[in-house]
Amino acid sequence: MKNITEQNIARTDRPIKVVQFGEGNFLRAFVDYMIDIANEKGVFDGNIAIIKPISFGSLERFDKQNNLYTVVLRGKENSQTVNDKRVITSVSKVLDAADDYEEYMALAELDSLRFVVSNTTEAGIVLDKSDSIEGLPSSYPGKLTKFLYKRFMKFGADANKGLIVLPVELIENNGGKLKECVLALSDIWKLPDEFKAWINEKNIFCSTLVDRIVTGYPGAETASKIYEEIGYTDELIDVGEPFALWVIESDKDISSEIPLDKAGLPVVFTNDQKPYRERKVRVLNGAHTSSVLAAYLCGFDIVRDCMYDPIMGKFIRSVVRTEIAPQVNLPADEVLAFADSVFERFENPFIDHALLSISLNSVSKWKARVLPSFKDYVKNNGELPRLITFSFAALLAFYTSSELIDRTLIAKRANGDTYSVRDDENVLKFFAENSGKASSEFVKLASSNEGFWGEDLSLYEGFTTEVTKWYDLICMDAVKALKTVVEA
Repeated sequence: MKNITEQNIARTDRPIKVVQFGEGNFLRAFVDYMIDIANEKGVFDGNIAIIKPISFGSLERFDKQNNLYTVVLRGKENSQTVNDKRVITSVSKVLDAADDYEEYMALAELDSLRFVVSNTTEAGIVLDKSDSIEGLPSSYPGKLTKFLYKRFMKFGADANKGLIVLPVELIENNGGKLKECVLALSDIWKLPDEFKAWINEKNIFCSTLVDRIVTGYPGAETASKIYEEIGYTDELIDVGEPFALWVIESDKDISSEIPLDKAGLPVVFTNDQKPYRERKVRVLNGAHTSSVLAAYLCGFDIVRDCMYDPIMGKFIRSVVRTEIAPQVNLPADEVLAFADSVFERFENPFIDHALLSISLNSVSKWKARVLPSFKDYVKNNGELPRLITFSFAALLAFYTSSELIDRTLIAKRANGDTYSVRDDENVLKFFAENSGKASSEFVKLASSNEGFWGEDLSLYEGFTTEVTKWYDLICMDAVKALKTVVEA
């Protein structure tokens, strides 16, 4: 079978308007996919230069395929099965920041450049005061600061040469925090005040919220089936779900410069993304975190199977519809419509979303994703939310183990199979030291741990009593406990 480069795929020579820090699966199936469609529809006329910002990994596959790759979107949308495929042609260059340093830095002097996109993980937008402007800075904020300074040195304070920065790292106020890092490094590196004024006044740092599940290159068996469907091989196939949402927050309206919404793409321009973030974190992420630990203890392994089970599926839909969604500060019909789209995504017949992968760092996830709904429910209803309270008990049951090996807690399911609990070292140490105590004492210690939750949850009336009841039932028979709470 021929490969993708032998398919006589038409490419258009467009100016490079976007520099992208990160060559990973998500950006390629999200931002690059959208820009490719916008180019095709004639609402955007610009290509992308991708920068590999860290030394780990290789660009060999990009070189071999002339930066061409296929995005495959598979799943359910509006009750219909979707299996779409698109060859992305809008990536002009893929460079290694270290190995291709001169060519990478030359991009800063491009007259056509207007946007910087990044996905360097949540740990990427962190100020490293020891970073140096000499050579290639080690941190992403360092690389961006030097890149912007290079542009400033070329064009001066020209207002038209400032850039629009669009980080998609999954942290709140990602644009604001990245700007803070750039300004802090400017001070540390003693860069001119004129540069800092240019950063403040002529560059736009947007905070963004993104949503799409991207699983990347499929397993060998699935890849072979896709090759048969598309008629060529592609070592960079990128698989994701049809659903997508990109919320872009900025003080200045940038919608005319990157009018992805005009191409029919799910992009929202706003001056306040908080309601959208709350909806996504509470409904989508909250649905995951409030259910996967109980589901795993009940014998499930992937999200889709949970949705099709009459009891587990009812739990997930009920906790979202009755306890989480009503607390979101948006019109009820809009939130419930989003919830329905989430359930459809969870049923995706093409994605085996492992519960154990979602379980990573569940203590901090429960605090960020579920606790706000818990607190609002209590405030608005004057009583404990039954299903969310059950989810807290399931978290404790999932983490129950005294066996801590190499920063991993080794626990057991009812069938005797062991599984690994991964979280911060202090979290794992707490559970290893306290799991052997009487359940009421264990629940009290866990609930009152302000380091975990930011407050003492045992102060909520009846909370520890309810959690202990459900905890004991889950440890005795998780399936029976789930059925009991759903039918209560």
